[in-house]
Amino acid sequence: MRTRLLPALALAAALLALPAGCGGVDDPPAAAGPPVAVAPAEPTPEATGAAPSAALPDACALVTRADAQRLAGTAVDAAVPVRESCTYTAPVTGPTAQVEVYVGDGAKKYLDIERELGHEAQPLAGVADEGHLTAEAFFLRKGEVWVAVRLMRLNDPQENREPLRSLARTVAGRM
Repeated sequence: MRTRLLPALALAAALLALPAGCGGVDDPPAAAGPPVAVAPAEPTPEATGAAPSAALPDACALVTRADAQRLAGTAVDAAVPVRESCTYTAPVTGPTAQVEVYVGDGAKKYLDIERELGHEAQPLAGVADEGHLTAEAFFLRKGEVWVAVRLMRLNDPQENREPLRSLARTVAGRM
C-alpha cells in the first residue's frame, strides 16, 4: 500500500509547487509610460442635439423645501442639488421620506422605464403640455422640457395621489 501512496503524494506535492497561472511571481512588470491625466470628454449640446443645461429650470426651484415637506408629510433636510436633480431627505430621526426632482432627459428616461416595467401611468389632464401620474411620481412636459418628481414614503401609495397631483400643478406653473 505504501508503494501506491508515495507516487500520489509526490504528484500532489509537485502540483502544489507549480505557480498558478501562466506567469510566475518573478516575471518583471510590463514597461509602462508615465500616467497621463485625461479629462473626460463631455459632449457639447450641439453634438448631442440637446438643449444646453443652462436652459433647463433649476430642479430645487421647481420643488422648494416647503413643497417637499408638504408632499412628504414630514420635515426634510436642506436640498441636495446634483446636476439636473434635487433631493430632499427626511432626517434619520423622523419617519422615512424622500422627494427627488429630475429635470431634462433623465426625467423622460424615468417615465420610459416606468412604462417598460409595466407600471400604471395615469394622464394628468390640464397640467403642462403632457402629464402622467404613477403610484409614487409625476412626470410633466412643457415644451421640450421634462420634469419628474418622485416621492418615497413607507405608506399606502394611494394616500400620496392627491398631494402629487397638487404639487404637479404647482410645478407646471413654475416651469
